[in-house]
Amino acid sequence: MSKEIKIDPLGFREYDARWIYEKDINKLGIESLGKGLGTQIIKHTKKNNPRVIVGHDYRSYSEEIKTFLKKGLISTGCNVEDIGLSLSPTVYFAQFNLNADAVAMITASHNENGWTGVKMGIQKGLTHTPDEMRELKDITLNNKFIEGKGNEKKIENFKKIYIQDLVQKNKINKKLKTVVACGNGTAGVFAPEILKNIGCEVVELDCNLDFTFPKYNPNPEDLKMLHAISKAVKDSNADIGFGFDGDGDRVGVIDNKGNEIFSDKIGLLIARNLSSKHKGSKFVVDVKSTGLYKKDKVLLENNCETIYWKTGHSHIKRKVYTEKALAGFEKSGHFFFNQPLGYGYDDGINSAIQICHLLNNSSKKMDEIINELPNTYQTPTMAPFCKDEEKYQVVKNLVKKIEKIKSDNIKIDNQIITEVLTVNGIRFSFEDGSWGLIRASSNKPSLVVVTESPTSEKRKKEIFYFIDNLLKQTGKIGEYDQKI
Repeated sequence: MSKEIKIDPLGFREYDARWIYEKDINKLGIESLGKGLGTQIIKHTKKNNPRVIVGHDYRSYSEEIKTFLKKGLISTGCNVEDIGLSLSPTVYFAQFNLNADAVAMITASHNENGWTGVKMGIQKGLTHTPDEMRELKDITLNNKFIEGKGNEKKIENFKKIYIQDLVQKNKINKKLKTVVACGNGTAGVFAPEILKNIGCEVVELDCNLDFTFPKYNPNPEDLKMLHAISKAVKDSNADIGFGFDGDGDRVGVIDNKGNEIFSDKIGLLIARNLSSKHKGSKFVVDVKSTGLYKKDKVLLENNCETIYWKTGHSHIKRKVYTEKALAGFEKSGHFFFNQPLGYGYDDGINSAIQICHLLNNSSKKMDEIINELPNTYQTPTMAPFCKDEEKYQVVKNLVKKIEKIKSDNIKIDNQIITEVLTVNGIRFSFEDGSWGLIRASSNKPSLVVVTESPTSEKRKKEIFYFIDNLLKQTGKIGEYDQKI
Protein backbone atom coordinates (compact mmCIF):
# COMPACT_ATOMS: atom_id res chain seq x y z
CA MET A 1 0.00 0.00 0.00
CA SER A 2 1.31 3.46 -0.89
CA LYS A 3 2.72 5.42 2.05
CA GLU A 4 1.63 8.66 0.42
CA ILE A 5 -1.71 10.20 1.32
CA LYS A 6 -3.47 11.10 -1.91
CA ILE A 7 -6.60 13.28 -1.72
CA ASP A 8 -7.60 15.73 -4.47
CA PRO A 9 -9.00 18.91 -2.83
CA LEU A 10 -11.58 19.27 -5.64
CA GLY A 11 -13.31 16.12 -4.37
CA PHE A 12 -14.82 18.15 -1.54
CA ARG A 13 -18.03 19.21 -3.27
CA GLU A 14 -20.79 21.53 -2.19
CA TYR A 15 -22.60 19.05 0.06
CA ASP A 16 -20.85 15.70 -0.29
CA ALA A 17 -17.49 14.34 -1.42
CA ARG A 18 -16.69 12.51 -4.69
CA TRP A 19 -13.47 11.21 -6.21
CA ILE A 20 -12.27 8.77 -8.83
CA TYR A 21 -10.74 5.97 -6.73
CA GLU A 22 -7.54 5.56 -6.71
CA LYS A 23 -6.69 8.28 -9.24
CA ASP A 24 -7.85 11.18 -7.03
CA ILE A 25 -7.94 9.52 -3.62
CA ASN A 26 -6.20 6.43 -2.25
CA LYS A 27 -6.82 4.26 0.82
CA LEU A 28 -4.76 6.52 3.09
CA GLY A 29 -6.67 9.50 1.70
CA ILE A 30 -9.96 7.80 2.65
CA GLU A 31 -8.56 7.11 6.12
CA SER A 32 -7.66 10.81 6.44
CA LEU A 33 -11.18 11.71 5.38
CA GLY A 34 -12.47 9.43 8.17
CA LYS A 35 -10.20 11.21 10.66
CA GLY A 36 -11.43 14.60 9.39
CA LEU A 37 -15.08 13.58 9.61
CA GLY A 38 -14.61 12.01 13.05
CA THR A 39 -12.92 15.18 14.33
CA GLN A 40 -15.72 17.31 12.92
CA ILE A 41 -18.44 15.11 14.45
CA ILE A 42 -16.77 15.27 17.89
CA LYS A 43 -16.42 19.05 17.59
CA HIS A 44 -20.11 19.52 16.70
CA THR A 45 -21.64 16.96 19.06
CA LYS A 46 -19.26 17.78 21.93
CA LYS A 47 -19.06 14.05 22.71
CA ASN A 48 -15.85 12.04 23.08
CA ASN A 49 -17.39 8.88 21.63
CA PRO A 50 -20.20 9.88 19.26
CA ARG A 51 -22.06 7.04 17.54
CA VAL A 52 -21.73 7.12 13.76
CA ILE A 53 -23.89 5.01 11.40
CA VAL A 54 -21.93 3.78 8.37
CA GLY A 55 -23.21 1.99 5.25
CA HIS A 56 -22.02 1.33 1.69
CA ASP A 57 -23.45 0.83 -1.81
CA TYR A 58 -22.87 -2.12 -4.12
CA ARG A 59 -19.82 -0.96 -6.07
CA SER A 60 -16.96 -3.45 -6.23
CA TYR A 61 -14.66 -1.22 -4.17
CA SER A 62 -17.16 0.37 -1.73
CA GLU A 63 -16.59 -2.11 1.07
CA GLU A 64 -12.82 -1.64 0.90
CA ILE A 65 -13.27 2.14 1.04
CA LYS A 66 -15.64 1.77 4.00
CA THR A 67 -12.98 -0.20 5.91
CA PHE A 68 -10.51 2.70 5.64
CA LEU A 69 -13.10 5.39 6.41
CA LYS A 70 -14.09 3.46 9.57
CA LYS A 71 -10.44 3.16 10.58
CA GLY A 72 -10.14 6.94 10.41
CA LEU A 73 -13.38 7.53 12.33
CA ILE A 74 -12.42 5.08 15.10
CA SER A 75 -8.96 6.68 15.51
CA THR A 76 -10.63 9.95 16.59
CA GLY A 77 -12.84 8.27 19.20
CA CYS A 78 -16.00 7.65 17.19
CA ASN A 79 -18.02 4.51 17.87
CA VAL A 80 -18.95 3.16 14.46
CA GLU A 81 -22.18 1.20 13.92
CA ASP A 82 -21.94 -0.51 10.53
CA ILE A 83 -25.29 -1.41 8.93
CA GLY A 84 -23.67 -3.03 5.86
CA LEU A 85 -25.00 -2.86 2.30
CA SER A 86 -27.40 0.09 2.26
CA LEU A 87 -29.20 2.79 0.40
CA SER A 88 -28.46 6.37 1.47
CA PRO A 89 -31.99 6.65 2.96
CA THR A 90 -31.42 3.44 4.95
CA VAL A 91 -28.45 5.14 6.63
CA TYR A 92 -30.47 8.34 7.23
CA PHE A 93 -33.33 6.28 8.71
CA ALA A 94 -30.88 4.37 10.94
CA GLN A 95 -29.80 7.63 12.56
CA PHE A 96 -33.40 8.18 13.74
CA ASN A 97 -34.13 4.53 14.50
CA LEU A 98 -30.92 3.94 16.48
CA ASN A 99 -30.74 7.52 17.78
CA ALA A 100 -27.14 8.00 16.60
CA ASP A 101 -25.04 11.17 16.40
CA ALA A 102 -24.01 11.19 12.74
CA VAL A 103 -23.98 9.27 9.46
CA ALA A 104 -21.52 8.41 6.67
CA MET A 105 -22.66 6.62 3.52
CA ILE A 106 -20.08 5.35 1.01
CA THR A 107 -21.61 6.01 -2.40
CA ALA A 108 -20.97 7.84 -5.65
CA SER A 109 -24.72 7.66 -6.31
CA HIS A 110 -25.25 7.54 -10.10
CA ASN A 111 -21.73 8.61 -11.17
CA GLU A 112 -19.92 6.24 -13.54
CA ASN A 113 -17.87 3.30 -12.30
CA GLY A 114 -14.57 4.37 -10.85
CA TRP A 115 -16.17 7.13 -8.79
CA THR A 116 -16.60 6.90 -5.05
CA GLY A 117 -17.79 9.34 -2.44
CA VAL A 118 -19.33 9.93 0.94
CA LYS A 119 -22.67 11.46 1.90
CA MET A 120 -22.55 12.56 5.51
CA GLY A 121 -24.58 14.38 8.11
CA ILE A 122 -24.60 15.26 11.80
CA GLN A 123 -28.04 16.73 12.47
CA LYS A 124 -30.73 14.05 12.02
CA GLY A 125 -32.31 13.97 8.56
CA LEU A 126 -29.90 16.56 7.15
CA THR A 127 -26.66 16.27 5.18
CA HIS A 128 -23.62 18.54 5.17
CA THR A 129 -23.97 22.19 4.14
CA PRO A 130 -21.33 23.96 2.00
CA ASP A 131 -19.96 25.49 5.26
CA GLU A 132 -19.62 22.06 6.87
CA MET A 133 -17.94 20.74 3.71
CA ARG A 134 -15.43 23.63 3.80
CA GLU A 135 -14.74 22.89 7.47
CA LEU A 136 -14.28 19.16 6.73
CA LYS A 137 -11.91 19.97 3.86
CA ASP A 138 -9.84 22.25 6.11
CA ILE A 139 -9.61 19.68 8.95
CA THR A 140 -8.75 16.84 6.53
CA LEU A 141 -6.21 18.55 4.28
CA ASN A 142 -4.44 20.27 7.19
CA ASN A 143 -4.39 17.16 9.44
CA LYS A 144 -6.17 18.93 12.32
CA PHE A 145 -7.22 15.58 13.78
CA ILE A 146 -8.38 14.68 17.27
CA GLU A 147 -7.05 11.41 18.65
CA GLY A 148 -9.25 9.07 20.66
CA LYS A 149 -10.26 5.46 21.12
CA GLY A 150 -13.41 4.43 19.35
CA ASN A 151 -14.88 1.04 18.58
CA GLU A 152 -16.95 -0.72 15.95
CA LYS A 153 -20.00 -2.93 15.98
CA LYS A 154 -21.95 -4.50 13.16
CA ILE A 155 -25.72 -4.05 13.15
CA GLU A 156 -27.07 -7.26 11.64
CA ASN A 157 -30.03 -7.25 9.26
CA PHE A 158 -30.89 -3.57 9.60
CA LYS A 159 -32.33 -3.79 6.08
CA LYS A 160 -35.34 -5.62 7.56
CA ILE A 161 -36.12 -2.83 10.06
CA TYR A 162 -35.95 -0.20 7.29
CA ILE A 163 -38.21 -2.24 5.00
CA GLN A 164 -40.77 -2.86 7.76
CA ASP A 165 -40.90 0.85 8.64
CA LEU A 166 -41.88 1.77 5.08
CA VAL A 167 -44.25 -1.15 4.56
CA GLN A 168 -46.34 -1.09 7.74
CA LYS A 169 -47.66 2.47 7.32
CA ASN A 170 -48.18 2.41 3.56
CA LYS A 171 -50.45 -0.48 2.55
CA ILE A 172 -52.58 0.21 -0.52
CA ASN A 173 -55.69 -1.66 -1.62
CA LYS A 174 -55.34 -1.35 -5.40
CA LYS A 175 -53.23 -4.05 -7.05
CA LEU A 176 -51.06 -1.62 -9.02
CA LYS A 177 -48.87 -3.26 -11.66
CA THR A 178 -45.50 -1.60 -11.18
CA VAL A 179 -42.28 -1.83 -13.18
CA VAL A 180 -39.37 -1.48 -10.75
CA ALA A 181 -36.06 -0.67 -12.48
CA CYS A 182 -32.82 -0.46 -10.51
CA GLY A 183 -30.12 -0.38 -13.23
CA ASN A 184 -28.33 -3.22 -11.36
CA GLY A 185 -27.68 -0.79 -8.46
CA THR A 186 -28.21 -1.26 -4.73
CA ALA A 187 -31.94 -0.42 -4.81
CA GLY A 188 -32.46 -3.86 -6.40
CA VAL A 189 -32.34 -5.56 -3.00
CA PHE A 190 -34.79 -3.09 -1.42
CA ALA A 191 -37.34 -1.58 -3.83
CA PRO A 192 -39.03 -4.70 -5.30
CA GLU A 193 -39.60 -6.23 -1.86
CA ILE A 194 -41.03 -3.02 -0.36
CA LEU A 195 -43.40 -2.31 -3.25
CA LYS A 196 -44.60 -5.94 -3.27
CA ASN A 197 -45.24 -5.77 0.45
CA ILE A 198 -47.36 -2.61 0.29
CA GLY A 199 -49.59 -4.38 -2.24
CA CYS A 200 -48.15 -3.77 -5.73
CA GLU A 201 -47.68 -6.40 -8.40
CA VAL A 202 -44.00 -5.90 -9.27
CA VAL A 203 -42.34 -6.40 -12.66
CA GLU A 204 -38.57 -6.36 -12.02
CA LEU A 205 -36.15 -4.76 -14.49
CA ASP A 206 -32.39 -5.07 -13.85
CA CYS A 207 -32.88 -5.61 -10.10
CA ASN A 208 -30.04 -8.14 -9.79
CA LEU A 209 -26.93 -6.54 -8.30
CA ASP A 210 -24.11 -6.11 -10.81
CA PHE A 211 -21.44 -3.52 -10.03
CA THR A 212 -20.30 -3.36 -13.66
CA PHE A 213 -23.64 -1.67 -14.54
CA PRO A 214 -23.77 -3.68 -17.79
CA LYS A 215 -26.59 -1.70 -19.44
CA TYR A 216 -26.39 1.89 -18.19
CA ASN A 217 -25.75 3.82 -15.01
CA PRO A 218 -28.58 3.60 -12.49
CA ASN A 219 -29.66 7.21 -13.04
CA PRO A 220 -33.35 8.09 -13.51
CA GLU A 221 -32.36 11.17 -15.53
CA ASP A 222 -30.47 9.01 -18.05
CA LEU A 223 -32.51 8.68 -21.24
CA LYS A 224 -31.31 5.08 -21.81
CA MET A 225 -32.68 3.99 -18.45
CA LEU A 226 -35.96 5.84 -19.04
CA HIS A 227 -36.40 4.24 -22.48
CA ALA A 228 -35.85 0.77 -21.01
CA ILE A 229 -38.49 1.39 -18.31
CA SER A 230 -40.88 2.78 -20.91
CA LYS A 231 -40.56 -0.37 -23.02
CA ALA A 232 -41.10 -2.61 -19.97
CA VAL A 233 -44.22 -0.64 -18.95
CA LYS A 234 -45.73 -1.01 -22.43
CA ASP A 235 -44.72 -4.68 -22.79
CA SER A 236 -46.24 -5.65 -19.44
CA ASN A 237 -49.20 -3.26 -19.62
CA ALA A 238 -48.21 -1.78 -16.23
CA ASP A 239 -49.91 1.06 -14.33
CA ILE A 240 -46.63 2.85 -13.58
CA GLY A 241 -42.84 2.48 -13.91
CA PHE A 242 -40.24 3.54 -11.35
CA GLY A 243 -36.50 3.92 -11.91
CA PHE A 244 -34.20 4.20 -8.89
CA ASP A 245 -30.68 5.63 -8.81
CA GLY A 246 -27.54 3.92 -7.50
CA ASP A 247 -28.04 4.77 -3.83
CA GLY A 248 -31.84 4.80 -3.78
CA ASP A 249 -32.51 8.39 -2.81
CA ARG A 250 -34.03 9.34 -6.20
CA VAL A 251 -36.80 8.01 -8.41
CA GLY A 252 -37.81 8.57 -12.03
CA VAL A 253 -41.39 7.90 -13.15
CA ILE A 254 -42.93 6.54 -16.36
CA ASP A 255 -46.71 6.63 -16.82
CA ASN A 256 -48.94 3.76 -17.99
CA LYS A 257 -48.49 4.81 -21.64
CA GLY A 258 -44.71 4.63 -21.40
CA ASN A 259 -44.15 8.40 -21.21
CA GLU A 260 -41.54 9.87 -18.92
CA ILE A 261 -42.94 12.31 -16.38
CA PHE A 262 -40.39 14.82 -15.20
CA SER A 263 -40.04 14.67 -11.43
CA ASP A 264 -41.04 18.29 -10.91
CA LYS A 265 -44.45 17.50 -12.47
CA ILE A 266 -44.74 14.42 -10.24
CA GLY A 267 -43.93 16.69 -7.30
CA LEU A 268 -46.74 19.02 -8.31
CA LEU A 269 -49.20 16.11 -8.50
CA ILE A 270 -48.12 14.86 -5.07
CA ALA A 271 -48.34 18.42 -3.68
CA ARG A 272 -51.89 18.73 -5.09
CA ASN A 273 -52.82 15.35 -3.58
CA LEU A 274 -51.46 16.42 -0.17
CA SER A 275 -52.72 20.02 -0.21
CA SER A 276 -56.41 19.23 0.33
CA LYS A 277 -55.60 17.29 3.52
CA HIS A 278 -52.82 19.67 4.63
CA LYS A 279 -54.17 23.13 3.79
CA GLY A 280 -51.83 26.11 4.21
CA SER A 281 -48.71 23.97 3.75
CA LYS A 282 -45.43 25.08 2.26
CA PHE A 283 -43.63 23.20 -0.50
CA VAL A 284 -40.01 23.75 -1.55
CA VAL A 285 -38.86 23.09 -5.14
CA ASP A 286 -35.49 23.62 -6.79
CA VAL A 287 -34.70 26.18 -9.48
CA LYS A 288 -34.70 23.48 -12.20
CA SER A 289 -38.40 22.79 -11.52
CA THR A 290 -41.43 23.72 -13.61
CA GLY A 291 -42.91 27.20 -13.26
CA LEU A 292 -46.39 25.66 -12.83
CA TYR A 293 -46.21 25.57 -9.01
CA LYS A 294 -46.41 29.36 -8.75
CA LYS A 295 -49.80 29.62 -10.46
CA ASP A 296 -51.30 26.22 -9.68
CA LYS A 297 -55.02 26.60 -9.00
CA VAL A 298 -55.28 23.61 -6.61
CA LEU A 299 -52.35 24.78 -4.47
CA LEU A 300 -53.67 28.35 -4.42
CA GLU A 301 -57.21 27.17 -3.48
CA ASN A 302 -55.69 25.25 -0.57
CA ASN A 303 -53.66 28.28 0.49
CA CYS A 304 -50.31 26.55 -0.13
CA GLU A 305 -47.09 28.39 -0.84
CA THR A 306 -44.21 27.25 -3.07
CA ILE A 307 -40.63 28.41 -2.50
CA TYR A 308 -38.02 28.05 -5.29
CA TRP A 309 -34.60 27.24 -3.82
CA LYS A 310 -31.06 26.06 -4.63
CA THR A 311 -30.69 22.77 -6.47
CA GLY A 312 -29.06 19.98 -4.51
CA HIS A 313 -30.47 17.42 -2.11
CA SER A 314 -28.71 19.02 0.86
CA HIS A 315 -30.06 22.51 0.12
CA ILE A 316 -33.66 21.45 -0.46
CA LYS A 317 -33.63 19.12 2.56
CA ARG A 318 -32.42 21.92 4.81
CA LYS A 319 -34.88 24.43 3.38
CA VAL A 320 -37.75 21.96 3.96
CA TYR A 321 -36.49 21.68 7.53
CA THR A 322 -36.05 25.42 8.22
CA GLU A 323 -39.34 26.42 6.53
CA LYS A 324 -41.18 23.52 8.25
CA ALA A 325 -42.48 22.67 4.77
CA LEU A 326 -44.62 19.56 4.27
CA ALA A 327 -42.53 18.37 1.34
CA GLY A 328 -39.78 19.34 -1.08
CA PHE A 329 -39.33 18.26 -4.69
CA GLU A 330 -36.23 18.38 -6.82
CA LYS A 331 -36.23 18.09 -10.61
CA SER A 332 -33.58 15.35 -10.45
CA GLY A 333 -35.96 13.05 -8.53
CA HIS A 334 -35.02 13.78 -4.91
CA PHE A 335 -38.27 14.17 -2.92
CA PHE A 336 -38.41 15.06 0.77
CA PHE A 337 -41.36 14.38 3.04
CA ASN A 338 -41.54 15.95 6.46
CA GLN A 339 -43.63 14.66 9.36
CA PRO A 340 -46.20 13.11 9.30
CA LEU A 341 -45.12 11.61 5.93
CA GLY A 342 -41.42 11.06 6.56
CA TYR A 343 -38.35 12.23 8.45
CA GLY A 344 -37.45 15.03 6.03
CA TYR A 345 -34.71 13.24 4.06
CA ASP A 346 -34.84 12.00 0.47
CA ASP A 347 -35.89 8.41 -0.06
CA GLY A 348 -36.67 7.29 -3.62
CA ILE A 349 -38.72 4.34 -2.40
CA ASN A 350 -40.87 6.49 -0.09
CA SER A 351 -41.36 8.84 -3.06
CA ALA A 352 -42.54 5.91 -5.20
CA ILE A 353 -44.89 4.92 -2.37
CA GLN A 354 -46.41 8.44 -2.31
CA ILE A 355 -47.09 8.08 -6.05
CA CYS A 356 -48.76 4.71 -5.39
CA HIS A 357 -50.99 6.49 -2.82
CA LEU A 358 -51.84 9.08 -5.47
CA LEU A 359 -52.99 6.31 -7.84
CA ASN A 360 -54.68 4.44 -4.99
CA ASN A 361 -56.76 7.56 -4.18
CA SER A 362 -57.81 8.18 -7.79
CA SER A 363 -60.09 6.38 -10.18
CA LYS A 364 -57.93 7.66 -13.04
CA LYS A 365 -54.86 6.22 -14.73
CA MET A 366 -51.50 8.02 -14.39
CA ASP A 367 -51.64 9.53 -17.90
CA GLU A 368 -55.10 10.99 -17.17
CA ILE A 369 -53.92 12.49 -13.88
CA ILE A 370 -50.91 14.05 -15.62
CA ASN A 371 -53.14 15.45 -18.38
CA GLU A 372 -54.99 17.48 -15.76
CA LEU A 373 -51.86 19.62 -15.39
CA PRO A 374 -51.39 22.47 -17.88
CA ASN A 375 -49.11 21.34 -20.69
CA THR A 376 -45.55 22.65 -20.76
CA TYR A 377 -42.64 22.03 -23.11
CA GLN A 378 -39.54 21.22 -21.12
CA THR A 379 -35.99 20.20 -21.97
CA PRO A 380 -34.19 17.41 -20.15
CA THR A 381 -31.42 18.52 -17.76
CA MET A 382 -28.43 19.23 -20.01
CA ALA A 383 -24.85 19.39 -18.75
CA PRO A 384 -22.25 21.12 -20.95
CA PHE A 385 -18.66 20.49 -19.80
CA CYS A 386 -17.01 23.31 -17.87
CA LYS A 387 -13.90 22.97 -15.68
CA ASP A 388 -14.50 22.76 -11.93
CA GLU A 389 -12.13 25.65 -11.32
CA GLU A 390 -13.86 27.88 -13.93
CA LYS A 391 -17.56 27.01 -13.73
CA TYR A 392 -18.59 29.37 -10.90
CA GLN A 393 -16.89 32.38 -12.50
CA VAL A 394 -18.45 31.54 -15.89
CA VAL A 395 -21.91 31.54 -14.27
CA LYS A 396 -21.19 34.80 -12.42
CA ASN A 397 -20.36 36.54 -15.71
CA LEU A 398 -23.49 35.13 -17.37
CA VAL A 399 -25.67 36.42 -14.51
CA LYS A 400 -24.38 39.94 -15.21
CA LYS A 401 -25.05 39.56 -18.95
CA ILE A 402 -28.62 38.34 -18.45
CA GLU A 403 -29.38 41.02 -15.86
CA LYS A 404 -28.24 43.61 -18.43
CA ILE A 405 -30.45 42.04 -21.12
CA LYS A 406 -33.37 42.34 -18.67
CA SER A 407 -32.66 45.97 -17.78
CA ASP A 408 -32.26 46.85 -21.48
CA ASN A 409 -35.63 45.16 -22.24
CA ILE A 410 -34.05 43.06 -25.00
CA LYS A 411 -36.51 40.47 -26.30
CA ILE A 412 -35.88 36.75 -26.71
CA ASP A 413 -38.37 35.09 -29.06
CA ASN A 414 -40.44 38.26 -28.73
CA GLN A 415 -40.58 38.11 -24.93
CA ILE A 416 -38.96 40.37 -22.35
CA ILE A 417 -37.45 38.96 -19.17
CA THR A 418 -39.77 39.83 -16.27
CA GLU A 419 -38.07 38.12 -13.34
CA VAL A 420 -34.58 36.99 -12.41
CA LEU A 421 -33.85 34.60 -9.54
CA THR A 422 -30.20 34.25 -8.48
CA VAL A 423 -30.31 31.96 -5.40
CA ASN A 424 -28.49 29.33 -7.50
CA GLY A 425 -26.97 30.41 -10.81
CA ILE A 426 -29.64 32.32 -12.71
CA ARG A 427 -33.25 31.45 -13.50
CA PHE A 428 -34.82 34.07 -15.76
CA SER A 429 -38.57 34.10 -16.50
CA PHE A 430 -40.59 35.71 -19.30
CA GLU A 431 -44.04 37.33 -19.55
CA ASP A 432 -45.74 34.07 -20.58
CA GLY A 433 -44.22 31.94 -17.77
CA SER A 434 -41.41 30.50 -19.94
CA TRP A 435 -37.99 30.38 -18.28
CA GLY A 436 -34.36 29.35 -18.67
CA LEU A 437 -31.77 28.26 -16.13
CA ILE A 438 -27.96 28.26 -16.07
CA ARG A 439 -26.10 27.08 -12.97
CA ALA A 440 -22.88 25.30 -12.05
CA SER A 441 -23.20 21.59 -11.29
CA SER A 442 -22.31 20.91 -7.68
CA ASN A 443 -20.86 17.43 -8.30
CA LYS A 444 -19.36 17.40 -11.80
CA PRO A 445 -17.17 19.64 -13.98
CA SER A 446 -20.14 21.00 -15.91
CA LEU A 447 -22.88 23.58 -16.01
CA VAL A 448 -26.58 22.72 -15.87
CA VAL A 449 -29.03 24.08 -18.44
CA VAL A 450 -32.83 23.70 -18.46
CA THR A 451 -35.56 25.59 -20.32
CA GLU A 452 -39.36 25.38 -20.23
CA SER A 453 -42.25 27.08 -21.95
CA PRO A 454 -45.99 26.75 -21.28
CA THR A 455 -46.55 28.28 -24.74
CA SER A 456 -44.72 26.26 -27.39
CA GLU A 457 -41.99 23.80 -28.29
CA LYS A 458 -40.50 26.56 -30.46
CA ARG A 459 -40.14 28.98 -27.54
CA LYS A 460 -38.53 26.30 -25.36
CA LYS A 461 -35.94 25.80 -28.13
CA GLU A 462 -35.42 29.53 -28.75
CA ILE A 463 -34.57 30.04 -25.07
CA PHE A 464 -32.11 27.14 -25.28
CA TYR A 465 -30.48 28.61 -28.45
CA PHE A 466 -30.16 31.94 -26.62
CA ILE A 467 -28.42 30.21 -23.67
CA ASP A 468 -26.25 28.03 -25.93
CA ASN A 469 -25.10 31.12 -27.80
CA LEU A 470 -24.15 32.90 -24.53
CA LEU A 471 -22.20 29.79 -23.45
CA LYS A 472 -20.33 29.58 -26.77
CA GLN A 473 -19.25 33.20 -26.39
CA THR A 474 -17.46 32.38 -23.11
CA GLY A 475 -15.06 30.02 -24.91
CA LYS A 476 -14.99 27.86 -21.77
CA ILE A 477 -17.69 25.31 -22.55
CA GLY A 478 -17.18 21.81 -23.95
CA GLU A 479 -19.50 19.03 -25.10
CA TYR A 480 -23.01 18.54 -23.68
CA ASP A 481 -23.91 15.19 -22.11
CA GLN A 482 -27.23 15.42 -24.00
CA LYS A 483 -28.74 18.16 -26.09
CA ILE A 484 -32.13 18.98 -27.61
